[in-house]
This record gives sequence, structure tokens and C-alpha cells, in this order.
Amino acid sequence: MEGLDRKEPKHSRGRRRRHGKEKTNSHKKVWIAVGSGAGILLVIYIGFAVFFMSHYYFSTKINGTDFSGKSVAQVKEYMQKKVDDYKLTIKEDSGNTETIDGADISISYESGDELQKVMDAQNPFLWPSALFKKSNVTAQMGVKYDESALEEQLAGLSCMEEENQTAPKSAQPVFDGAKFTVQKEEQGTQIDVETFRKKVKESIEGFRQEIDLRKDECYVAPSYTADSEEVKKACDDMNQYLNAKITYDFGKATEVVDKALISEWLTVDDKMQASFDTDKVKEYLRGIGKKYDTKGTKRSITTPDGKKTTVTGGTYGWEVDEAKELELLTADIKAGKETKREPAYVQKAASREEQDWGTTYIEVDLTTQHMWLIVDGGVVFSTDIVTGKPTPEKETPQGVYDILEKKRNKTLRGDRQTDGSYEYETPVSYWMRVTWTGIGFHDATWQSAFGGELYKTKGSHGCINMSLKDAGTLYDKIDLGYPVVMHY
Repeated sequence: MEGLDRKEPKHSRGRRRRHGKEKTNSHKKVWIAVGSGAGILLVIYIGFAVFFMSHYYFSTKINGTDFSGKSVAQVKEYMQKKVDDYKLTIKEDSGNTETIDGADISISYESGDELQKVMDAQNPFLWPSALFKKSNVTAQMGVKYDESALEEQLAGLSCMEEENQTAPKSAQPVFDGAKFTVQKEEQGTQIDVETFRKKVKESIEGFRQEIDLRKDECYVAPSYTADSEEVKKACDDMNQYLNAKITYDFGKATEVVDKALISEWLTVDDKMQASFDTDKVKEYLRGIGKKYDTKGTKRSITTPDGKKTTVTGGTYGWEVDEAKELELLTADIKAGKETKREPAYVQKAASREEQDWGTTYIEVDLTTQHMWLIVDGGVVFSTDIVTGKPTPEKETPQGVYDILEKKRNKTLRGDRQTDGSYEYETPVSYWMRVTWTGIGFHDATWQSAFGGELYKTKGSHGCINMSLKDAGTLYDKIDLGYPVVMHY
């Protein structure tokens, strides 16, 4: 074909050759630029490597002081200058500051090889890594001082005086009226002497010019903070106890152990373990006993013949068993129990009225030498008697008691003598014991009469003497546990 046989013009071939040469020249320029940049970087890298053969890396701190880019000689010069005017300032929480002057502790600088060792430890060809991390090394700077003088300076600081220090308070559970919550800790100003001494020495040896007692942790820290899991758990444990409510039944009166009271008995030890303050619970129960126990207390009485008097002493009456109730109360609280009940008793009486012996009892008037048996408030039997002779060792004791023992045909014996015999041995037909010390009702056939003032001359060793008939009547009408009220 005609188009295929046509030859390319000479000027087109020339343009193509020129374009190829230009492209080759452009590639050469790029490689020259890259090579030049790399060369420059290499020179910079080598230059810094050479520099760091005798200078510290960037971001290098020695004993907390920044010596970036410094030579060993420059650091030594710095050290010497620091010695000449060194002064350590101590900042306290109160805003006060105190100082320790280098001259007062004879501070001096002795050049050693520690700084050179730090220099030798760094690889100058790895200097680029220093751009991405900080180096904080510890080294002996060759600082010398009089340690005894330093101790004197420390002892003379105001912050070291006991009256200027307050102990820290740990976070702890506190009752807010409804539950236990965490009360935040309180930072104190009590010096942690060992830490403070260590920080002072480190500061002097590193030419550090200031210590902040709080920031440098020179104060004793609270053992527990508001974030401590131990405190939170203690709160939870103590709140479990607050679910309990124990109502004590004292007849017409009640006493309630509720969360407000229980909260006063709960405490934590130094390991933040919740527990009862047993002493406080005991104190509470002693108060209950003092308020509601009637054993041995003074009570009023009106005799069947209208005489008003009082009676004190004896072994009969209400008596809370404080030791047993401590166990029961503690168990109820730990179980979160809500209940109404009586407390544990050593012994009970018949009534919670002032005359706790109730309406069925035996009454003895030691003044008129007369006795009554009262059943359901009415007299069913009465008679004259003879009681103990009015001497300290023989008088019949007043008080409220109860019948402890009933026996027929018993032999009463006095104290045993040195020869093995008894002071007396007296057989009786009816014996009704009132005390375990030997006082009781019994027949006294040797008495020719009863009542009046016979007890003053023919009184017993303390027992209540009765005629045989009257003793038999009383014996048949009473049971064990009958209250016995003996008064003047």
C-alpha cells in the first residue's frame, strides 16, 4: 500500500532522540539529589556520633539533673559551682520552708570516674534512639559531706518536731444514720523519718536544690484510702449486721437493739477486718442488768396488817445472764435476725411489778416476829415465830429469797469443831431451806412460846423457829420456789 511504503521524516526521528536524552538526564539528577541528601544525613549522623563520644545524649538526667549535650568536664564544672553555693530547700504542707546550707554540713565535690562511666555506657552511634526516650541514670557524683552534721541539721528542723506533726488517718467505714459509708482518708504531716533521710541524702548527692515533702512522699501515708478494696468490703460486712433488730421484752417495757445501736458496737481493726467491740456490748448488757435486775435491790412492801416498809438484799429476783446473752445477741446480729424475745436469765421472778415476788409468797416481819403465807394476794395462814438472836453472827438476814429445799426429819448441824464434833446437832420434823448458808423454817419444839421479843433472849442461830403444828401446816402448803420476803 502507498501509506506503508512512506518513509518517516528526518525531523521526527531527531525529536525522538532528543526526548530520550532529556529523560536520561532527569533520572541522573534525581539520583544525584538522593545521593547528596544521603551524604548530608550521613555527615550529620557521623557528626553527632562523634559529638556524643564526648557528650551526653539528649534528654539525659543524672540524679534528676538535666545534663543533655554536656561533656564530662562541663558537668564537673557545674558540680563545683553547685558546691560553692549549695542550699537544700524543704517545702512543707503548711507552706513553710526550711533550708539546709551546704556550708553547715561541710559539703565538697571530689571528682571521680562515675561521670565518665555514664559517658562510656552510652553508644554514640545509637544517638538517634535518644530522640525517642529519656535517660535518667543514678551515679555517685563524688559529693562528700559531714554525716554527723547533717543528722544535727535534720534533728533541728521544725518539721521533725513531734508537736508539729499530725498522724494520717486511714479511710474508714462511718455510720451515716442509715448505713456505713467510706469516709475519705486524711493526709497527715507525720514524717516518715527513714524516707525523709534517704531523700535528703539523695538530693545532696545529686545537687538537687528542693524537696517537697508531699510530692517526694516523705510523709507517712494513710494505710488505706477511699479506693482501697479492704475499706469497701468492711463497709459491706458491717452493713450486713445492720439488718438485725432485737426487741427485748421486759413485760411492760421493751428495749430495742437496732441499727443505730449496733453501729456503735461495730469496729474495724488495723487490717480493716470488721468485728464487734465486745466491751461495748458488755457495757450495754450491764446497763440492761442494772436497769431491770431486781435481785438484791430495795423494794417496797405493805404488810397484811397495813405496815409500809422496804426490804433490801436476798437472792430472789430477776437477773440477766449477761455472758449468755452476749453470745445470743452476737449471733442474732451476725445472722441479721429481727426478733422480739426475753434476754437470757440466770434466774427469773414471778412478776415484773415492783413487788416482783408476785401475789403468792411467804412474808416474815422480823420486827413483830410474825409470818404470813399469802396465796393469790390473800392470807391463808399466819403465826408468831422466833427468829435469830440479834447478834451479827446469829441474826436472821432480811431480803427476798425463795424456798430452796424441803425435807422431813432432818438433823440440823452447826459448825464442825476441831475435835470433829458439831457445835450442835438438832433433829427437826420439817425443814424448809431459804439460804444455802443454813437459814430456813423449821419446827422448834424446845421453844415454849413464839412472837414478841423472845428472839432477843431465846433467838435461834438465824433460822425461823415455829411450833411443830405450824411448821407442818406451812410445809404442806408451800412448794419449792415459793418467794420468801423477810423485812423489819
